[in-house]
Parts: sequence; structure tokens; C-alpha cells
Amino acid sequence: MNISDILTLIGTVGGIQGLVEVGKWWQTRKIDRRRDEADVKATENQVTRSQIDWLEKRLAERDAKIDAIYAELRKEQTLRIGEIHQRHEAELRLAEAEARKCLIRGCPQRQPPSEY
Repeated sequence: MNISDILTLIGTVGGIQGLVEVGKWWQTRKIDRRRDEADVKATENQVTRSQIDWLEKRLAERDAKIDAIYAELRKEQTLRIGEIHQRHEAELRLAEAEARKCLIRGCPQRQPPSEY
């Protein structure tokens, strides 16, 4: 056996193995493609789910911020309404005092007459 026979034998065995590998690839090419597509869809779904979670979290944060702003607004409105009521009460007391004011000092004949 000379060297060319040994190289031919090695090439033939490798060639047969190559044909086997080509046959395996040919049979599994559709399955591999479906697996790849499934992996891509799973990755896309995961990305979509993470985006949805992020958006929901952001929406919840904004809702909480809006609720806090409305609570602060209601508090300010309550303070302002209380202040308005106090001023109206003071104006009413002033108007009542003006109505009861005596124009003549130290006189038993009160001008205008009052019940007290």
C-alpha cells in the first residue's frame, strides 16, 4: 500500500461522512428553520412583554403623580375657601357694628335706637 492509496482511503471515508452530514442537513433544514422562527417569536414576545410592563409602570407612576397633584389642589382649595369664609364673617361683623354704631356719644337717646 503506497501513500496515494492511503490518502484515497481517507478521502473516501471523509467523503462518505460528508454525504451523511449533507443528508442530515437536508432532512432537518425545515425543522431548524421552524426552531429559529420560534426562537425569534419568543424573543419578540419577551421584548413586547417588557415594553408593556415598562409602559404600565410608567402609567402607574403618572397616575400617582396626578393623584398627588389633585390632593394638593384640593388642600389649597380648602384653605382658600376657609379663608374666604373667615373674611365674609369679618365683613358681616363689621356691617353689624356699623348698624349698631351710636352717632351721639354719652346720650341716653341713642341714634339710631338699638335693642341694647
